[in-house]
Amino acid sequence: MSLIPGTHDRAVEPARIRLVAAGAAVVTVGAGLGLRAVAAGSLAKYGGDALYTVLILTLVLVVAPRVTPLTAAVSALAVSWGVEFLQLSEVTAELAQRSAAARLVLGSTFNPPDLFWYAVGAAAGCLVHTAAVHHLSRRRAGAG
Repeated sequence: MSLIPGTHDRAVEPARIRLVAAGAAVVTVGAGLGLRAVAAGSLAKYGGDALYTVLILTLVLVVAPRVTPLTAAVSALAVSWGVEFLQLSEVTAELAQRSAAARLVLGSTFNPPDLFWYAVGAAAGCLVHTAAVHHLSRRRAGAG
C-alpha cells in the first residue's frame, strides 16, 4: 500500500509533511504578526508566546517529519523554555541590542508567565498535529 495515492514511494510522505509544516510555519508567523497588529497588552504578548512555541513545533516537523505529536510538542516546549531561561543571562539582552532579529527570536527579558504560555502553545500544537495525523490515517485506511 502506498502512503500517497498513485505512488509507491514511502519517502514521499516525509516530503509532504515537511511541505505542510513549512506552510504552517508561514501561517503561524502571519498569525503572530496579525495578532500584534490587532491586539495589545497581555493578549498580544501571551498569544505571541503561545504562537512562538507553535512555530518551533512546525520547524521541528520540517527537520524531523516522522516525530510523534508529543515528541514535537515536548521538543518545541524545551526550546521555548531554554530560550526563556537564557534570558536570565545577559546574552540575549546584549544580542537584542545589536539585532532586531535576535530580539524577535530570543527576546531580552525573563518573564515567568511566559513559561506557562509556551506550554499552552505546545499543547495546542500537539492537539492540531494529533488531529492531522488521525485525519490522514483515516483517509489512508479508507483509500486502501
